[in-house]
Amino acid sequence: MGTDPSGRNGDIQDRSSREWCDEALTRLNAGRPESALEAARCAADLDPGAEWAYRLISLAHERLGRDADALAPAERAVELAPGSWPARVRLAAVLRRRPGRWRAAVEHAELARRFAPEQAGPEVLLGDLALLRGDHTRAEGLYRSALAVAPGDPQARTNLALALLRWERPRPHHDPAWPVDPRETGRARRALEVWSRQARLLVAVATVAVAAAALLLDRGTEARLGGFAVLALLVPLTVRQARRVGVWRYVPGMFGRDPWLGAGVVAAAASVPAFAAWLVLGTSAAVPRALDPVWAGLAGVLVLGWPALALVRGVAESWRGRPLPALEQAVLAGPDRVARRDAGVMLWIVLIRTWTVLVPLVGGALAVEPRAAVAALAVPYPVVRGCLRARYRDDVWLLVAAALVVPAAAACAAGGLLGSAWAWRAGLGALGAAVAVFAARAARAWWRGGPGPWRASLVMCDLPMGAEPSVALTAEVRQAISHARGVVLSYGDGLGPRAAGAAATVTSTGELRLIAGAEAWEAIAADPRVAVFAADPLQRRFWVEVRGVALADSGVLRVTPTRVLVGEYPGRHQRR
Repeated sequence: MGTDPSGRNGDIQDRSSREWCDEALTRLNAGRPESALEAARCAADLDPGAEWAYRLISLAHERLGRDADALAPAERAVELAPGSWPARVRLAAVLRRRPGRWRAAVEHAELARRFAPEQAGPEVLLGDLALLRGDHTRAEGLYRSALAVAPGDPQARTNLALALLRWERPRPHHDPAWPVDPRETGRARRALEVWSRQARLLVAVATVAVAAAALLLDRGTEARLGGFAVLALLVPLTVRQARRVGVWRYVPGMFGRDPWLGAGVVAAAASVPAFAAWLVLGTSAAVPRALDPVWAGLAGVLVLGWPALALVRGVAESWRGRPLPALEQAVLAGPDRVARRDAGVMLWIVLIRTWTVLVPLVGGALAVEPRAAVAALAVPYPVVRGCLRARYRDDVWLLVAAALVVPAAAACAAGGLLGSAWAWRAGLGALGAAVAVFAARAARAWWRGGPGPWRASLVMCDLPMGAEPSVALTAEVRQAISHARGVVLSYGDGLGPRAAGAAATVTSTGELRLIAGAEAWEAIAADPRVAVFAADPLQRRFWVEVRGVALADSGVLRVTPTRVLVGEYPGRHQRR
């Protein structure tokens, strides 16, 4: 006797194992993973050989954030049905989150694709694995292959948009294939970022303070001594953060995967000797006057280097990838919540690109030839096209900013053609107002902790994978295979389809065990997809065909069913 996970007391025997699996899947899709876990456990208790139940247990643990607990049931499902592509996908999805198991995850995903090339799930998972490693070209190809099989797959559509946009995951410094725990590289990245931030901030503030004290207060000597004290202060700060890095052998790889992290650390490391040289040039009386521009340039680099690098990064990030094709894929994903959120960020990226083109174009027209501003009319076209295609109304701030940028281009073009100062003022004012709207939207997102108008707000679509029902064999099918006088195994090789006689049994878990000739083993090693034919030996009324995936194990072929076909033999009147 047991308890019904729905909250009603009763005997779990009132439902079969597959009925409990159906209930677990329904609860999982409804966003109730805790209740789904209880239902899946009931299914496993009723039938310990039901690999579908173990897959659902693994899925429920994963949705509850218990990645460590999700591994054992996923491995158990593969043990019970080694030829099941959903079981391989489920295990691969779990292993990709385990340090040092990335290659195993890829191998299981590849096996799933080999077992079921007609299914989109393995292709989508392989695309996710490539996208998480930053291999956008491979990810794009895999997602397109999945969409060729299932055009309406929302996960393939949404993540294809990210591949087209050259998206980087929140921790781009870490390669998932590394055997090191991502938390260790995360601590190292945090230490490097903190040190670079502290070094650049201290040097910039010290530069301004020393220059102000020397030029305004005539305290040059004391100010320079304070500058050297700042250099001494950087020593314990550097030692402290260096001890926190720990995984120094991965640091070069982290810089290669996250160039902006490397640029920040290099800029901070270069600012320290630059600050020292700036102090020496300002202290020594023997320095010729011809080096005054060098002294002033060093001060500018020390003070403005950090914001300049941030500006370059912002512009570079906005010009990475193809946002309009990505937006098209996000729109085709339908009403998916993640796709709609990503579509809004993509529209912001298109708007930022438009602004960064308009400003230098208008500025150049003002400086050289005002009538050249007419070219600004064509610049907002991608924004207009994207907003109309997406029909996006979820972000009022985006619509306001777009409503400012588009008329700004028209006003500047009118000012250049007509020579109207008011048109120029209106256009430039609208461009400035768009910046204010962006800043307000960003501040609002930062304050509320929500997604902002930047690439970091893009997220992958990560739907449950490996929940597909297993194929059950009825009692009639089991009887036909187990008692048939002759079982035919059909397989394919390089010359085409082949058939051979075999001896077959059916295990309690619904798996077929076959004994066949050596030529069948060689062909199945290349293509494991097979079909097993048998006829009812008792009533001689029907035949069965079990299609599945065969794998060699201890002298027998283990066949995991993927589809069962049953047909009746024609009667005498039908033969006529």
